[in-house]
Amino acid sequence: MARIAPYAAASSAALILWHAARDIPEPARGNPAPLIYPGGSTSASVPSASRSRVPVAGAPQQATVASTIEVIVGRNDTLDAIFRRTALDPADLAAIRQLPGIRQSLDFLKPGDAIKLTHREGAVRELSRKVSETQTLDVVRDDAGFAAKMTENPVQTRIRTASATIDSSLFQAAESAQISETVALKLANVFAWDIDFVLDIREGDRFTAVYEQIYQDGKYLRDGEVLAAEFVNNGKVYRAIRYAGDSGAAGYYTPDGKPMRKAFLRTPVEFTRVSSVFDPHRLHPILNLIRGHMGTDYAAPIGTPVHAAGDGRVSFEGVRGGYGNAIVLSHSNDVSTLYGHMSRFARDIHVGSHVQQGEVIGYVGMTGLATGPHLHYEYLMNGVHMDPQTVKLPGADPLPADAFGRFRAQTAAYLAALSAPPNGSATAAQPALANSGAGRIDPPPAAERISAPPIAAPAARQLSTSALPPGFSVAGTAQYVGEPRGAVN
Repeated sequence: MARIAPYAAASSAALILWHAARDIPEPARGNPAPLIYPGGSTSASVPSASRSRVPVAGAPQQATVASTIEVIVGRNDTLDAIFRRTALDPADLAAIRQLPGIRQSLDFLKPGDAIKLTHREGAVRELSRKVSETQTLDVVRDDAGFAAKMTENPVQTRIRTASATIDSSLFQAAESAQISETVALKLANVFAWDIDFVLDIREGDRFTAVYEQIYQDGKYLRDGEVLAAEFVNNGKVYRAIRYAGDSGAAGYYTPDGKPMRKAFLRTPVEFTRVSSVFDPHRLHPILNLIRGHMGTDYAAPIGTPVHAAGDGRVSFEGVRGGYGNAIVLSHSNDVSTLYGHMSRFARDIHVGSHVQQGEVIGYVGMTGLATGPHLHYEYLMNGVHMDPQTVKLPGADPLPADAFGRFRAQTAAYLAALSAPPNGSATAAQPALANSGAGRIDPPPAAERISAPPIAAPAARQLSTSALPPGFSVAGTAQYVGEPRGAVN
């Protein structure tokens, strides 16, 4: 016991010191140093509970930051779905829809439309969307609620004149002159009643187009209408000028007032290569027999739309021997047209149906006796086959005498633009084309004009006899290799 007494005394002393340390009051770590205010008062005179609720004058306050998102409308999208997807308050959408005069502009959505939404923790602050090329809908929230306004975004129209020479294709020549594919297609449609752009185009053909370009805030948006055009095909000059009469309906006319539109289109399909031409003594590729080819074959991908060459009535629709799926249209003046090898017919096309020129009546296929997908087209007059590319087509009546004077006065500037020599370089296009009323187009200012040099033609394709179908010799390669055909009369 005597030996352990010193250790017991030391342990007791340590225990006393430990208890003494625990009894010392902990400093008030939660109380900051007092703030000094103007006038000498301190924050110490304010109870701590009150200080936590009273803001200090001039101190920055924490605010919720607004966020902006841009939504691209998808297929079958609705505003309700967009609000749910972006976690926005649906009550805000309901309130916006109650605003007068904007419901249709708000809810009519198309795939690709852009909607800009600014919100704060799901509460909509602003909504903006372009409802047309020249109008933007803006919805803004203020203390009184939502308010909407339609903002006008005017466009400017400039006139451009461009020329090119064809060395291989219309589209390549247009591209070399910085003419868009849209304008090239419109140009072809203007002359569709006179020129078969599949068969008739020749190296050295040239064209000039006077057309609109649409700008907004100095930025190019798109090309507009072709106002005047000239096409020189195989040495023959064709000219067309756009004119809107008193009714407001626009059309294209020759400089002497005759309509470009005729009773029949030269080509019932758009820009496809031709596999064979009208030939009454050709060797049929499947039967190896001399069978007259009383029409034209237009090779095209399966599903390419087929257009009615003229106004008429469906006199036959169904399977017709080697033609496969075929349609025969009866037109005025004892003219009929036949369309063969189609994959299917257009909806609502049946015997007795009336169709208009350019209306889709079916789709390219390879039914019947055909070695590849193409359309077989025939033109018959009084039951006699005629060459669709050379037959003279009946035209419409020219402008009446009282309208012809207005036509000449209002289109003279565009006709002069076609005749002006190209300067070989682009100049700044000027705003123009204020439309002053039905049938009236104000003369354009000096227009941009570009002349494009001809582009190099691709090298000729080397044909091999190994590609020939059975029964064909080298002499037939230029006519048959790679050329699907197959009409049987």
